[in-house]
Amino acid sequence: MAVATVVSRVTGLVARLLLAAALGFGVLNDSYNIANELPNMVYELLLGGVLSSVAIPVLVRAQRTDADGGHAYAQRLLTMSTVALLVGTIGAVAAAPLLIRLSVSSGPHASPALATAFAYLLLPEILFYGLAALVGAVLNSRGVFGPPAWAPVANNLVVIGVIGAYAITPGRISLHPSLMGDAKLWVLGVGTTLGIVVQAAVLLPALRRSGFRWRWRWGWDPRLSSFSGLAGWVALYVLAGQLGLVITYRIASATAGGGVSTYAYAWTLLIVPYGVLGNSVLTALMPRISRGAADGKIDEVVADLSLGTRMSALLLLPISALLTVAGAQVAIVLFSYGHSDLAQAERLGHTLAASAFGLLPYAVVLLQLRVFYALGDARTPTVIMALMVAGKVGLSLLAPVVLSPQQVVIGLAAANSASFVIGGAAGQVWLWHRLGSLHTRRVAGAVVRIAVAACVAAAAGLVVLRLGRLALPHALPPLRAAAELAAASVLGGAVLLIALRVLRVAELQVVLTRAASLLRR
Repeated sequence: MAVATVVSRVTGLVARLLLAAALGFGVLNDSYNIANELPNMVYELLLGGVLSSVAIPVLVRAQRTDADGGHAYAQRLLTMSTVALLVGTIGAVAAAPLLIRLSVSSGPHASPALATAFAYLLLPEILFYGLAALVGAVLNSRGVFGPPAWAPVANNLVVIGVIGAYAITPGRISLHPSLMGDAKLWVLGVGTTLGIVVQAAVLLPALRRSGFRWRWRWGWDPRLSSFSGLAGWVALYVLAGQLGLVITYRIASATAGGGVSTYAYAWTLLIVPYGVLGNSVLTALMPRISRGAADGKIDEVVADLSLGTRMSALLLLPISALLTVAGAQVAIVLFSYGHSDLAQAERLGHTLAASAFGLLPYAVVLLQLRVFYALGDARTPTVIMALMVAGKVGLSLLAPVVLSPQQVVIGLAAANSASFVIGGAAGQVWLWHRLGSLHTRRVAGAVVRIAVAACVAAAAGLVVLRLGRLALPHALPPLRAAAELAAASVLGGAVLLIALRVLRVAELQVVLTRAASLLRR
């Protein structure tokens, strides 16, 4: 699963790099990013948060209690969810202009007309996002993790091909289209949607191989009522999160050109490590946590929560430290090509560095929320999300007041990461009240030792970066940044391993053993 996720994240990052090179960081890319985020927003409101949080626990319970292994229940859940997705997709396409007006401020740094044109072509993705997630939830509940992890790779490869087709398509996209006649607009919009269609389609053979037969099954299972109750709270949870994102996009699009794209790409870079490492931990632990909660074995739930937090810290804190000191080098290496210039890449790097501290809190919050859902509690995550959004919105509204227009996006990214710190602290207190002892001393001790080791490694990397500027003053910026980043990573990695061993971080041996096993395989 980790290997599949690595390939997925790498190909996804390649697609985003090519997109930035093809579109730049201006109004065109902002319009595409805003429109491309809408299907995710609507899908999450309709079903996405429910599937990722509630569906797996209820499917696992049905498999353990039903005589048919949960087949009938899963088929009814798929049927009702697909109908909801179809209705929601049609409604979203019809409401595309309204959705764009909510997310885009009018002004010289935005083009609502172009964003609306993209939205009409991209909003059908909602249905196929949902179908992919539905099938993925059924597969995960049956212990099948590989195909859902590989499916996004198919989407990324399609998008990479679409960007190539976009580059050779004659003409240009108008920033104020009165008619949807631009060939490039259709290539980029329809091609992006095709990638999500493929992502859903490649999961169907795996579903059949798992022994599950998907057929329409109408009628109401009484347990769907409890699922709907949980889903209602999750919908409010997602609505709060999307409200925070809408406000962020409105501020970013009103302050400086390319603000939305810079924020989106910084977030993409930040969650690549989580997607490769942290998400693998969460995906593997989620069925175990669900089974422990279903069997009333709270001690096992707490043990898995402790393990997930400690492993996430070991995997993610060193990366946060590296991104904090070398965010500019990362962005220059990746984004200073094509229609993207050096100044835009440097602003992206500063945005990434300012938000890197939120990587571990993000992973911890997601793990904590999954524990609540496994316990059948969807209300508490919604309250925690409301606290996070309140903090994020307050800090985001402050950004244009205290920062220059070019720096506002840096403040927005930092506010987003600060909201995860708020959520992690609230979730820890709530879970302690709910479950009792959370192995807090053991977890805190491990996190502190890992943080110290990461800071020492970051300091070593920072010295290398300073020396690199002195040693290569006249080198091309991308080449110098690549050399500095490579040297800082190697030296920082060596210092990190030494520091972790000196500080006796026990979790290191787990990672080394698993890595050695993977290499042998």
